[in-house]
Amino acid sequence: MRLLAGLIFIFVVGVGLGVVLGNWLASPETPTAQMALKPLNVPYEVPARAYRPPLRNTQRFLPPPPAQPPVQVPVAEKVAPAPVVPAPRVDAVAKVETRETEPAPRAPSAPPEPAIATRIDRGKTPMWLANAAAAPASDGRPMIALVIDDLGLSQTRARRTIALPAPLTLAFLPYGSNLSKLADASRLAGHELIIHVNMEPKDHDVDPGPKALLTSLNADEVRNRLEWALTRFDGYIGISNHMGSRFTEWPDGMEAVVRVLKRRGLLFFDSVTSTKSVGAALARAHGLAHASRDIFLDHDRDAAAVARQLAQTERIARRRGYAIAIGHPYDVTFDALKAWIPGAIKRGFVMVPLSAIVRRQRGEG
Repeated sequence: MRLLAGLIFIFVVGVGLGVVLGNWLASPETPTAQMALKPLNVPYEVPARAYRPPLRNTQRFLPPPPAQPPVQVPVAEKVAPAPVVPAPRVDAVAKVETRETEPAPRAPSAPPEPAIATRIDRGKTPMWLANAAAAPASDGRPMIALVIDDLGLSQTRARRTIALPAPLTLAFLPYGSNLSKLADASRLAGHELIIHVNMEPKDHDVDPGPKALLTSLNADEVRNRLEWALTRFDGYIGISNHMGSRFTEWPDGMEAVVRVLKRRGLLFFDSVTSTKSVGAALARAHGLAHASRDIFLDHDRDAAAVARQLAQTERIARRRGYAIAIGHPYDVTFDALKAWIPGAIKRGFVMVPLSAIVRRQRGEG
């Protein structure tokens, strides 16, 4: 009996403990779902993407997906290889400018020449600027350049022209005589020099002179004759054409001339003996310093005609800001200029060498 009573007692106590324990486990203060989700509260790195709300129902109890390395791999691939994602043009320019301050592995090469040059500085002074005569300040006044052609054959006429008020631009023929002394005297007087290269005219009855540039020559001979002309004296800024109404229309020949001048840093002054001259166009195409004649003063060797041409020169200069006139060492031209130059200065014009107008046309002065 005692044994049976003990077993009943143990059974009752066990049932009671089971009820109590079940109630405690079922208490709302400790939900089973909350206990199961406690491990999910451990912080983890959220991928860099848009927020998505947690899944409902049974899916919210699933463990979070493991971190996926491929999320970060594309980012590394975008920034690592520089060639794949090129920097913007502005950044590239900034980097080049920064590198210029560092020692370069080799001497920097000069920038390519533009089709139409707008700047002169190339790290050294070209010959046409190095040999340019000093020009008075224009101070806003219209400028006039007077070019006197065909000098060097008559010593008397050359020296009388040199005595005119400077600065003039004096064009000496390459086959003239005593050119070095005349050139030195001209520069000492403040004048500017060019070589008046003889070229083929359309009139075959007119002799252009020895070693003229002819359309019957090949390019090598054109260059040889021009190189000879360039050795006749020193201190010049470039060349102009003596006659040449036929030769200056020949693109191949003028191309050879322009290339020689470009290589030597000289300018080309087109006398415009033909309206079909290709000299100025080729000079522009090669970025060569150049200018063209506006007025012939003494095509008609009459004092009244020369005066009219000088008046026309003044009108062009007032309208455009500058003008270029060509004269010759004739008596009528000499007398007209000797009287006209002081009066033109009083009327507000400034006499300048040819190079001053070329600089203005190129935006350099």
